[in-house]
Amino acid sequence: MVLLSDDIVGAFPSWAKSQPQYADLDLANIVVVTLPQPVIVQMMRTAGIALGNLTLDVSRGSGFYPDIVMAGLQPLRELRNLGVIEPQARLFSKNRGLALLVRKGNPLGIRGLTDVARADARIALPDAIAEAGSRARVRAAVDELIGKSAADTLFAAEAPNFSGRLGIVHRDFPEMVARGHADVALTQYHLVSYWTRIFPNHFELVPISGAERFSLKIAFSRIIDPLRSRALTAFEEFFFSQARDVYPRYDFARMGEDEFGATLKLD
Repeated sequence: MVLLSDDIVGAFPSWAKSQPQYADLDLANIVVVTLPQPVIVQMMRTAGIALGNLTLDVSRGSGFYPDIVMAGLQPLRELRNLGVIEPQARLFSKNRGLALLVRKGNPLGIRGLTDVARADARIALPDAIAEAGSRARVRAAVDELIGKSAADTLFAAEAPNFSGRLGIVHRDFPEMVARGHADVALTQYHLVSYWTRIFPNHFELVPISGAERFSLKIAFSRIIDPLRSRALTAFEEFFFSQARDVYPRYDFARMGEDEFGATLKLD
């Protein structure tokens, strides 16, 4: 939501044109892949991605190959082990932990995690296969926030899969709540905030006390020997001039001077 906004990708080409050293760059075709991070890693590992019966060649030869990867520590380390990215990355965002997504008006009166069981609600959670890493992080956070016994009760209220889905990921949550497949969803604060902003007549955000302790950071990494090195350099310069102020406008946490742009070692 931030990267593809008018503040970042939307503003980058005109900024580059205003810089003498980048004015000649052809930036008419910027490709962004926003699949779940494990899928990105697998895409790079296998040099391809299947979309139904269509397989895209993800390789230097095809030209459909990244210059930049933005991800959390574990996916970046996996890509580093594959020899894809440089040995260090730069931190640029930190989220605000978890929040709950409920229907407009909050008809079940859910004000926190323990209210899910009280209200006999069905909760949408990351799938154990499709988003295994995300599910594990959510479970660990919930254990800490309300205790293991209450967490067991909450996870026992998980909404089942629904027609048309092979596995549940966070992008399914708005549909699940809007169509009645679930009464509430649990995911990252900035995602819930985004959905409530673009669908204000359908959803509300319920904050979770103490959830900020379980924030996640994302880093910017450079591909080794990128195909479009000057475009990469231009985007990195522009991005880090904007990101610290732009991300908080989308309900990410503001990073301090010692955090933003800090080096993350991957070896």
